[in-house]
Formats: sequence, C-alpha cells, structure tokens
Amino acid sequence: MKIAEFETFVVGNPPPHFGGRYFIFVKLVSDDGIVGYGEVYTATFGPTVVAAMIEDVCQRFVVDQDPHHIERLWRRVYGSGYTLRPDVSLGSVLSGIEAACWDIVGKAHGKPVYELLGGQVHERLRSYTYLYPKASDGPDAFNEGRVYYDADLAAERAAEEAARGFTAVKFDPAGPYTVYDGRMPTLEALDRSERFVRLMREAVGTSADLLFGTHGQFTAAGALRLARRLEPYDPLWFEEPTPPENVHEMAKVARGTSIPVATGERLTTKYEFHRVLEAGAAAILQPALGRSGGLLETKKVAAIAEAYYAQIAPHLYCGPIEALVNIQLATCIPNFLILESIQDFSGFYAELLSTPIQWEDGYVIPSSEPGIGASLNEDVARAHPYTGEQLHLEMNPDPELP
Repeated sequence: MKIAEFETFVVGNPPPHFGGRYFIFVKLVSDDGIVGYGEVYTATFGPTVVAAMIEDVCQRFVVDQDPHHIERLWRRVYGSGYTLRPDVSLGSVLSGIEAACWDIVGKAHGKPVYELLGGQVHERLRSYTYLYPKASDGPDAFNEGRVYYDADLAAERAAEEAARGFTAVKFDPAGPYTVYDGRMPTLEALDRSERFVRLMREAVGTSADLLFGTHGQFTAAGALRLARRLEPYDPLWFEEPTPPENVHEMAKVARGTSIPVATGERLTTKYEFHRVLEAGAAAILQPALGRSGGLLETKKVAAIAEAYYAQIAPHLYCGPIEALVNIQLATCIPNFLILESIQDFSGFYAELLSTPIQWEDGYVIPSSEPGIGASLNEDVARAHPYTGEQLHLEMNPDPELP
C-alpha cells in the first residue's frame, strides 16, 4: 500500500466560532482507494501558508510511501531541513498527516486506531466543556462574552452544564492575555478570579470540578498570589499559570500550590513534554493531538508521563477531526484523566462528520468504527471555505497595564 494523493481543506467555522475561526484538514488517499483524514492545529501562520506547508511535506515525504511506516515518516519529517528539534508549526503539520496515515491503516485492517495502539482501556471518556457565551446572554453576547467576566452568569452557566451531565467546567476570568506576558495580576483580577471560583463552587457543589485557565499570563510569583486565592475552592487544575518557555518557573508554581498544574496545549513532541515532567512543572499534561506530534508520538508522551504519575487531559480548541484523534488516544492510555469537548460536539461539529461524536451525560463513547471513528463530510467542508488570512488564534499585541 502507498499514499497516492493528498488534499487540504481550510474550512470556515460559522458564528459563534467555538473552536476557532477555521479548521485545517488534510486528506490522504492510498493507491487502493482508502481515505484517511487528519487535522492540523497551528496558529503561527495564516491558513493559506499552513495549507502550502502541508502540501510541501506531503510531496516530499508522504506520496509513494506506505502509511504503515509511521515511525519512519515521523523521523524523516521531524528532521527535515536539518531541524531535528521541536518546531510547533512543523509538528502541527506532521500531526495532521500522521493521524491521516493511522486513519488509513485502521480502515485497511478493520480496526479503530486505539485497538492498534495497545487496545481499548476505557469504554467511556469523561469530558469537560469551556463556558461559552449563549444568545440568551444578551444582544452582544458573542461580541462581549459576558460569561467571561460576569461571575454570577458564569456560576449560573456552570450549574447548567453540570445539570446537563458535565462533571467539570473550564473558565479563565483573569483577564486578557498578551504577547508581553507573564506579568503580575492586578488586585482587580485577583478579586474577580476569586469571586468566580467561589460562586461557581457554590453553584455546582461537589458535582463538578473547576478547571481554572490563565493562558500563561503570569510570572511565577504572580501565579502563586493568584493560586492562594483559589486554593480554598479546590480547583482540579491551574492551567498554564506561566508562559510555556521556562518550565523551571512553572515548576515554582507547582511546588508552591496545592492545586495541580496543567499544561501542554502549546507544546509539541515528547521532548518538550518530558522537560515539563523532569522539572516537576505539571501533574497534568494537555497535548493537542493536532499539534503534539501525532498519535504515536503522544502515546509515547503518555508512557513517559506514567513514570511520573502524571495524567493526560487532551486539549481541544479546533475542529472535530482533532477531537476524534484525541478520543483515539484517550481510549487506549491508562493515565487518561479527562477530555476537552466543544460543548457536546453538536452543531457544525456534527455536520462536518459522517457520524457525529457520541456524547452522553458528560461522557464520550469511543466509536468502534475502523480508523479514527468517522470521516470528514467533504460536501459540508467544501461548502464552508475560509477565505480570510487571519491567524487561528491571536493574543493582545499590546501590554495589559493596570
């Protein structure tokens, strides 16, 4: 079997854009007609540039190669152009291509990918959702995002999600994040953050865990000031309390608070994740499978994490193909903790797939279908092309001053 063709899709995500402005998918086709799909999660370049990167890598390293030879493919791409080091853009491209290879291999052998990576461990996967705006929040709900700064509304929304079945909710009330982070939190941000967790804990009681995010906004000293405000309400995690470059600074936070530190959405390959574990910087790793290096690479990350008694909570802020790949990994690892979902995977997420992700009462039920569990609905993807040039995610370009 050889890879004969490839194609990229840049799909516009209609309002309210939960999961990002657009999704970037890659399609591989074998010489015997088996189709595999992956998703590339990179925000460092515009979508047309990323699509060109995918095409370049496919032409150089993928076409005419056997999709079973994933380790060989991985090393060739990882070392291309004399890099051989973690590169988030190349890692993202490689992640999408690698997942599409696994999708083909699974379909060729009539097995879900998780059965080829050690076999099924979990029959259902605990999931959490971010607290997103709703139209009922008011006429400017999506532009202003009241749920992001209104603690009373956030507590109400958390109770609604808990009643729907979610046993954990994520939120990030500390304020805007910028290209100048980390910094000290303001007294206002400290008070607002404490009010959020207090009201949300009162609203959900012990029915749901609270997942506190910060997008790497603070210095270690600033993060510890914030953590002391949050500790009485026992969040499950303190997500990315410092920027990701210096794991030793994040380790200061991990040593100084009782709240488990979680990190990893901006990391790629086992090398970056191992540095986090070696430094004692986090107890929970959050690989995004469209960026972390692919399924086999992230299975290696999970194995390394086992030796440190660290758990895996796959991150998701892109499209449904990465969600499917996250599910494949989570199903076959013993140290899985929880899976991020975009609400209950309904709406445009479901429309983009041949078979929607099965979500029941706060849990994802892994598909038994061969490959990654579903295929891209290409008719829907082609009907929603993204024609802009914005980045998938952008930070505030100016300093956040008190």
